Amino acid sequence: MSRLSTRGLTLAYEERTVVHELDLAIPDGRVTVIVGPNACGKSTTLRALGRLLRPQGGAVLLDGEELAKLPTKHVARKIGLLPQTPVAPEAITVGDLVARGRQPHQAWWKQWSEEDERAVVDAMARTDVTALAERSVDELSGGQRQRVWIAMALAQETDLLLLDEPTTYLDIAHQVEVLDLVRRLNRSRGRTVVLVLHDLNQAARYADHLVAMKAGRVVAEGAPADVVTADLVHDVFGLEAVVVPDPVTGSPLVVPGAPWGGDEDDAAAEEGTGVRG
Repeated sequence: MSRLSTRGLTLAYEERTVVHELDLAIPDGRVTVIVGPNACGKSTTLRALGRLLRPQGGAVLLDGEELAKLPTKHVARKIGLLPQTPVAPEAITVGDLVARGRQPHQAWWKQWSEEDERAVVDAMARTDVTALAERSVDELSGGQRQRVWIAMALAQETDLLLLDEPTTYLDIAHQVEVLDLVRRLNRSRGRTVVLVLHDLNQAARYADHLVAMKAGRVVAEGAPADVVTADLVHDVFGLEAVVVPDPVTGSPLVVPGAPWGGDEDDAAAEEGTGVRG
């Protein structure tokens, strides 16, 4: 089953087509990760899934209906989206920004409730930003700011959560923390999550369903063990690599080929310069 899907989706910026007639079904209740080289269309696809970009052709479907034709508040109650470079209002505090995640649940006859408060407190605790509640977002480090944005997306409490490179600006410890959080949300609450990640090894480790894109098209999709092969890494990323099992999780682990061109290139360089060890 798939509540969120695309049908012949074509996306463009002015005259440049970025995504070509994409058919994609996001598995319900699973973590889907989209990977690919720079400018392959992965973030553009995520923007369209979150209705930030109108299709040039085809459609994004939510529960079988065209996303573009649904009321904005209805979509906001179903899909939470953290874009790649969100911008906070000037001087807003962390607590106020996270609370904005509850706006889709508000109405003139239904103001702030205990349920809203619980959602915000829970989201801030899960992302470890509770102690920052009174701080201005402008004063935070890049990593702290990213966790605050994730907290806002979590506070929205949607069944579908889209995150575009959520580990940007984070050190390795916080990257793992955020991705572990995403997995827990999926496992404990059944949320469907779609992530765009640059790190192929992280993608293989955390994805249930992996989508590899190149030049605006899907090259392969499925379980990471089926998708991540040496041939695919070469085809999609132009990288010679060996794929081995991760010693901790058993997921595919991509090990790049010999650095600096390998021993043969070093020997050839030495031959040309007359240098010997």
